[in-house]
Amino acid sequence: MSYSDTTKVKKKKVRSKMVPFPSSQRITCSECNNSTEFLEVSDGVILTTRFVQNKDGSFSQELDDSQVLGQVKFYCGDCGADLTQFHKRFLEMLF
Repeated sequence: MSYSDTTKVKKKKVRSKMVPFPSSQRITCSECNNSTEFLEVSDGVILTTRFVQNKDGSFSQELDDSQVLGQVKFYCGDCGADLTQFHKRFLEMLF
C-alpha cells in the first residue's frame, strides 16, 4: 500500500483482533502477517515548511514543522487493517 492509497485505508472495514503485545516482539498484522510496512495517518495536521530560494531560482527546503490537531491512527501497510492498538509501541520504537 503506498502513501497515496491512505484515503482508501479509512474506508476499509477491517477489524483487527486485540492481541497482547510482548515488549520484545515486532509488530505483526494479525490479518495478513505483515511485519515490515505500516502507515501512520493523522487527522487535522498543520504542516509548515520553510524554503529558501537559491540564486539560480530553485528552492531548497530549510525547515519542516508539523502540528497534529486530530486523531492519529496506525494501519497495516499491506492490507489496511487498523493496528492503532500498537501505535504506542510504534512510537516507543521510533528512532
